[in-house]
Amino acid sequence: MSAKHFINDPAVLVDTALQSLTLTNPSVALDAANKIVYQRPGHPSQVSIISGGGSGHEPSFGAFVGTGLLSAAVAGTIFASPSAEQVRRAIMSRVDTERGVLVTVMNYTGDVLNFGMAVEKAKAAGVKVEMVIVGDDVGVGREKGGKVGRRGIAGTVLVHKIAGALAAQGASLEQVNQVAKLVADNLVSVGASLEHVHVPGRAPIDPEAEGSLGTDEIEIGMGIHNEPGSGRAKIELPELVKTMLSQLLDRNDKDRAFLSVDSNEVVLLVNNLGGVSVLELGGITTEVVRQLGDWNIRPVRILSGTYMTSLNGLGFSISLLNVVDTAIKGSTMIQLLDYPCEATGWSAPISPDTWEAKNTATREDTAAFDQSVKPSGLRADGTAFVETLTSGLEALVLVEPEVTRFDTIVGDGDCGIGLKRGAEAVLKHLREAPATGDVVVDVAKIVPVIENSMDGTSGALFAIFLNALVHSLRALSPGDATPQLWSNALKQSCEALSRYTPAKPGDRTIVDALYPFVDALGESGDIKKAAVAAKRAAEGTRGMRPSLGRAVYVGGSGFESVPDPGAFGLASFFLGLAGLKPNEA
Repeated sequence: MSAKHFINDPAVLVDTALQSLTLTNPSVALDAANKIVYQRPGHPSQVSIISGGGSGHEPSFGAFVGTGLLSAAVAGTIFASPSAEQVRRAIMSRVDTERGVLVTVMNYTGDVLNFGMAVEKAKAAGVKVEMVIVGDDVGVGREKGGKVGRRGIAGTVLVHKIAGALAAQGASLEQVNQVAKLVADNLVSVGASLEHVHVPGRAPIDPEAEGSLGTDEIEIGMGIHNEPGSGRAKIELPELVKTMLSQLLDRNDKDRAFLSVDSNEVVLLVNNLGGVSVLELGGITTEVVRQLGDWNIRPVRILSGTYMTSLNGLGFSISLLNVVDTAIKGSTMIQLLDYPCEATGWSAPISPDTWEAKNTATREDTAAFDQSVKPSGLRADGTAFVETLTSGLEALVLVEPEVTRFDTIVGDGDCGIGLKRGAEAVLKHLREAPATGDVVVDVAKIVPVIENSMDGTSGALFAIFLNALVHSLRALSPGDATPQLWSNALKQSCEALSRYTPAKPGDRTIVDALYPFVDALGESGDIKKAAVAAKRAAEGTRGMRPSLGRAVYVGGSGFESVPDPGAFGLASFFLGLAGLKPNEA
């Protein structure tokens, strides 16, 4: 886990992060001295809901303050509970107490003691206050948890959301307290992480220190403060998810069978602990939903995102809410979960109507994908066409490591892989679909192969060029596909390409190899001379300052030592077409 931060002073970090909440939500204010984020006065009287805990779990809890969710949140320093006095001030002076106050807290000793002390002080002062302690984690079983009980983790946000919605609808303190407890009692969660997190201001974690995770190890059941879980394993995601779901759902695991998830309605929350990319969290969510099907669980609501973090924790948690009857007409758990709120930390953009519609319709019409090509009468030896093209493509595959090395220096390192992927796809196509001898038909059939196998800028350039080449070849048909005809068609394709990219020779792009090849082929009619011209031009890009492409943004002096990766790869392809080895150029 990275020990580098933009803000290294933990006190400044917490204070400025809390201040930001007032900038992104005009309806909240900050008591900076006591680290209390609270709703500004002016909203209808309702039961006030207060939560909080150590900082480092954002968006929990301050970003959940807003209409329809929390009334106030009290923050401690990073991973440390706020003091009882901070919480008391929040209860007594930062929220409306007329209808009563519900305090929700996660089951950690410091939080329970400090929030509990504040609640007792408020009660002694005559304020109607109730407190709900949330312990949803199954990562630590009964035996190890002992008298402390289960820890509170990400499932807590579902308690906040449902209780906050009910309070916003005008329910009594008794009702809000009852439903909050009901949600807490029907929650199970478990987390997993690839690394311990680094707290700003502290010494970097020694990867060799006792307790550190190995590079290929996963901590199953890790808490949100770097606490250990049930064990470590070297497993891939499917097996990890299987283990986590077993801890949540296996009724035969007497150490963890805290809840029987037997409702017809279940809510799934897949929570990012802070450092998992959105892309990877999507893959994780898909795997979780897939495996829940093995348990005959099909969630009626699926929330996937960042709700409760552990700083930049490289992990995720799974929470399941067993939906039960609230005994309050018109306020089911699902209705309360769907109820609108105005808090920057809550992300659930899909409307209830969309969920309930259960729309499974798709568009399966394949008519638009019919890419049959009419014969053109432009003739070539089909066997020679395949052999020549195969030679060029195999040469391109062989230089992938070099192209990748060059692109790692001056780009993002994906050029070689992209070219190889396209080349291998066309080679597969040539093996499975023999050439017809009609040049237009044979080239046209290669175009969708390129379009479907190559992405990024180079994929788009090749696709545009080849589509234009098909058009140019057809315009020059019928007849024999002579070198001069190929040259004319290629020149027209270069002109078409220039309408979509400003790249010219000298800009250090793939064009630096393409144009010299086309020009030399037109002048000499000799593919070997054309390939040599392309090779020399590609080598000439070494030291050429880039004008286009990602290399422009990379900076540094790498361009002085390597040729343009795309130009080098294309020139290698041309050498293969001509039957030449790199040292023969």
